[in-house]
Amino acid sequence: MSEQSPLDLAEGDPFGPHNLPYGVFTTADEPERRRLGVRVGRYVLDVGAAARALGSPYAALLDRPALNPLLAAGRTAWRDVRRALTAWVTVPAHRAAVEPQLHPLDTVTLHLPYEVADYVDFYASENHATNVGRIFRPDGEPLTPNWKHLPIGYHGRSGTVVVSGTDVVRPSGQRKGPADPAPVFGPSVKLDIEAEVGFLVGAPTPMGRPVPLGEFTEHVFGLFLLNDWSARDIQAWEYVPLGPFLGKSFATSVSAWVTPLEALDAARTDPPVRDVGLLPYLDDSAEEEKGGFDIRITVAVNSHVIAEPPFATMYWTAAQQLTQMTVNGASLRTGDLYGSGTVSGPEVHQRGSLLELTWNGRDPLELPEGKRTFLEDGDVVTMTAWAPGPDGVRVGLGEVMGRIVPSV
Repeated sequence: MSEQSPLDLAEGDPFGPHNLPYGVFTTADEPERRRLGVRVGRYVLDVGAAARALGSPYAALLDRPALNPLLAAGRTAWRDVRRALTAWVTVPAHRAAVEPQLHPLDTVTLHLPYEVADYVDFYASENHATNVGRIFRPDGEPLTPNWKHLPIGYHGRSGTVVVSGTDVVRPSGQRKGPADPAPVFGPSVKLDIEAEVGFLVGAPTPMGRPVPLGEFTEHVFGLFLLNDWSARDIQAWEYVPLGPFLGKSFATSVSAWVTPLEALDAARTDPPVRDVGLLPYLDDSAEEEKGGFDIRITVAVNSHVIAEPPFATMYWTAAQQLTQMTVNGASLRTGDLYGSGTVSGPEVHQRGSLLELTWNGRDPLELPEGKRTFLEDGDVVTMTAWAPGPDGVRVGLGEVMGRIVPSV
């Protein structure tokens, strides 16, 4: 009996040929040589080596240490390469060339798969924004007057975007509680998470040219899980009047795998019904392609599940966010990232931040190792997700994980 091929996956494997997320890896024997790969089950395919072995015309795009050349090539190239990759891992005639280029996932080191250009983060969940408003403005309207008219966002720090598995050092900064006579300096005592979905821009645009809603798939290559770590005490003291700064910029963790948008066709869904009319440039009511994504996220602290935020509930879509980013004429660059903002559903167990889950510390979470209001040193936060795929199979998203280490 012949040995089973690594390409013979179990039925319904969430990382099967219907998915094929992209990443960058190194091996123990060549730790300095970064290679572009796609995940196939519990293996990573060295796509550059496979392209060379098969004499593929895409070898120049795939035999690279990062995704950026493929990102910049545009949607036609993305589709053609995906079609070729699918054939490489499914057509038996290719196995002799492809199998030697497969590496067990547990033997490789994963890296940030792209060079980050700019980073923007949004505030797009009505449930999250309403909860935050009720926490900090209990006697006022939970949503600010502009919230349902445009996707609110802020510019983050691209240099502190880190790949899943990177330790997160507890940040220090100024903080001032309501009863404190003066601000103090020290490590954050309200370190939080934000469960988000990130989007990766491929094809760039020139300055002065806004991107309309219908061109979302022409410019966005794929998506991934993102944890927008937040120091709530630092943030609360600094954010008036210009918004998030040091309370956010110390680290943003992203998955090591980018799922192509094409793998999520079956997960497309309509966004929630809007109860406020939108200006024409954001009005997606006539768009043919559904703007939402049905992505089910699970958040765990020290392997204990604390929340299951549903991405399908997001008020503002990724297409609307892209349009808002560029409507003033701002350009897109290959490698731009933008985060969805915290994903929170209507139920308590669907809230995507500790701020909401504990109601700013009022209602501690009961974990096996003790109560939590905000994160303690040594805590490990892991986010996983899946989305509906073709014929009932699931599309797995790469996890994003980070461990809190003490302030330096």
